[in-house]
Amino acid sequence: MNLMMMTKIVFVATAWIAATPLAYSATMKAIVAHEYGGPEVLKYEDAPRPEPKEDEILVRVIAAGVNPVDGMIRSGMFAKNQKLTSPMIPGGDIAGVVEKTGDKMTKFKKGDPIYAYLSLKNNGGYAEYAVAKEKEAAAKPKSISYDEAAAVPIVALTAWQALVDSAKLSAGQSVLIHGGSGGVGTFAIQIAKARGAKVFATASTPNQEFLKQLGAEVAIDYTKQKFEDVAKDVDVVLDSVGGDTLARSYGVVKKGGFIATLVSRVDQAELDKHGIRGASISVKPNAEELAEIGKLIDAKKIKVIVSQTFPLADAVKAQEQAATGHTRGKIVLKVADEPK
Repeated sequence: MNLMMMTKIVFVATAWIAATPLAYSATMKAIVAHEYGGPEVLKYEDAPRPEPKEDEILVRVIAAGVNPVDGMIRSGMFAKNQKLTSPMIPGGDIAGVVEKTGDKMTKFKKGDPIYAYLSLKNNGGYAEYAVAKEKEAAAKPKSISYDEAAAVPIVALTAWQALVDSAKLSAGQSVLIHGGSGGVGTFAIQIAKARGAKVFATASTPNQEFLKQLGAEVAIDYTKQKFEDVAKDVDVVLDSVGGDTLARSYGVVKKGGFIATLVSRVDQAELDKHGIRGASISVKPNAEELAEIGKLIDAKKIKVIVSQTFPLADAVKAQEQAATGHTRGKIVLKVADEPK
């Protein structure tokens, strides 16, 4: 073996050895929690970049949606024990660009714009990269920005699964939507309108005009009016408030109607007493439904409301705002600039 060939082999081997660790130590900026607690446990730091499994896509995140449930998960509300087994990256809503696909993925290719509801235990959306399964992602609606797209998945799917899948809301029916100006409420009003239903919606005084702009025929100011004096014999109630609001709602549903609650358990005795049906809604990822919602957005039947955007590093402020329960529409974390 001559000297030149030996030098070449040594050079290639050295380059390979140098490159190999990098392939497995790629990092990204992310919001990470090492323990359960208040917003202060969220840290902006370097984290390992995830690798997609064969049935997953790696997404370069452009924007991530912020939901009240993110703060509940962070606080340990759903934890069986109060110790985190591994660092957690919050966030179930993302919009971004496919960076890499697993071997079994056929639906997407590198460069595709997508939005998704990540159902993984530790979600992973508050980061520069995230992985999503095929059943969780759909093509991003063309007519809206990535920031707007990141505000859609969880709340829109919640509204869809409550009104369409569970309540079977149809044209000519009426629906009462509690919390109409919030994340789920803004989509619920518009989905109900798109299905030809008459909409009653509740919100505070400053949001009355906003409810009408979204398509509600009857806006109810819950600080000044009792909703049961205004909405009577409705086919469907969508409750995102719980407590006394849910208890008073059974009586406004007509016989054979349906009540869906997002934050509580339905009371079977009350359902039986009024001759109605009901369900407690727990949202699930559904790529087909996300695609249907995307079509309604592109057809201008649904407008996406983003009230505030924060840089990724300001996730603490974003979660504190979401926890107030008084956000109009949605809050979004801007992770990267919109692709040209």
